Amino acid sequence: MVVDALLRSAASLRDDAEALAEGLVSEGAVDCVYNPLSYAWEVHEAYLRKAGGGGARTLLLGMNPGPHGMGQMGIPFAATSVVRDLLKIRGIDVGQPSNPHPKRPVNGLEHPKEEVSGTRLWGVLAERYGTAETIFKHVFLVNHCPLMLFSGPRAANITPDKVCSPSVTALLERCDQHLREVVAAMTAETVIGVGRYAESRATSSLKDLGTRISSCWHPSPASPLANRNGGADWRANVLAVLP
Repeated sequence: MVVDALLRSAASLRDDAEALAEGLVSEGAVDCVYNPLSYAWEVHEAYLRKAGGGGARTLLLGMNPGPHGMGQMGIPFAATSVVRDLLKIRGIDVGQPSNPHPKRPVNGLEHPKEEVSGTRLWGVLAERYGTAETIFKHVFLVNHCPLMLFSGPRAANITPDKVCSPSVTALLERCDQHLREVVAAMTAETVIGVGRYAESRATSSLKDLGTRISSCWHPSPASPLANRNGGADWRANVLAVLP
């Protein structure tokens, strides 16, 4: 029942986000949009079937896909080795974006570059809980926005908080709705925003549901907090909020 509800919700978000992506480009807000829920749907479905029925009551909420992680594999905070060795999701073909950019190739589960944020976050979860099955008894990972946004000739990765247009406003409201659906499907009690932006979206979209909201530092290698003391301070920060 839970997995079926998550699949329906994700499929609806996939289709609605595809239409909103066209608006983002036509309005000139960004130059190119990737929707991994579309071209990597089969991998995302495999993730939901593996992770959604574990009984977790805590959500780890990310912002949007990374170009070497979910943007390749359709799984929040994905990294090639994590998906292969920890989640044991293999042998599924990934398609291509509807309008691929030459600077942003999609290689699917064989992507040669690891997403550092993914190896860090899933690594901490494996440290705390062990196997994927045990992880999903405690936490479920989901991104607020499913789209990757690119601008400029080098296809710079733009996060949703840096974009202003009618379509991005509609997109974020639709993503808020999806988050509420996930919380309801999983009867989640706590949402941990991975970074302040995710925390703020959770706070605004879930304010009437009584859900506990907290946050942890983002694992991005661009973040000084994530790199401080060789990463030890970041690991301690995340471990302190995990159930």
